[in-house]
Amino acid sequence: FSLPVSFTSRRKLVVAMIQYRQGTWGFGFALSLKGSVFPKALALAIPCGLLSACLGQIVTYFELASNTGAGDVGISVLGGFSFILGFLL
Repeated sequence: FSLPVSFTSRRKLVVAMIQYRQGTWGFGFALSLKGSVFPKALALAIPCGLLSACLGQIVTYFELASNTGAGDVGISVLGGFSFILGFLL
């Protein structure tokens, strides 16, 4: 990670800012990839999503879900997490 920086004659640090164009409707900058975190986020999210989809299909195909007793525990944990998150928000 590096920022485009330059030093002036007085040794002050100047950081170049990204210039966004908002477009005609005022939200065109949200659809641009310059300065966006979406490319890096998608590079991590797409493989994880594909892996979880494949594992879900394997569990369904081989009927492994009925052999594990984690369903009730998972629902309980998810319910507790949702309650705490909702309370904090």
